[in-house]
Amino acid sequence: MKIHKGDTVQIISGKDRGKSGQVSGVDYQKNTLMVAGLNVFKKNQKPKKKGEKGEVGNISRPIRLPKVMLVCPNCKEASRVGFKIEGEQKSRVCKKCKATI
Repeated sequence: MKIHKGDTVQIISGKDRGKSGQVSGVDYQKNTLMVAGLNVFKKNQKPKKKGEKGEVGNISRPIRLPKVMLVCPNCKEASRVGFKIEGEQKSRVCKKCKATI
């Protein structure tokens, strides 16, 4: 997987295009990830106790992996990611500046 928890990503399609944020979780089976503060939708919540009012809350939804690009910590630009194998160690590499991520 090219994107891990804690990485900074930029959304390249959808309603939040151009915004960037930090990855808070990754689901490898569904090929989705959660970005803190992005892809937020409103959801009606029922009252929990008698006499309380219901409320509208903001809830973050997962984003499909092809809709985001990793932001390189060196060149600070969204770029594709490659892999480099040195001995038994495998590391991620920025395709623009060739720096190890």
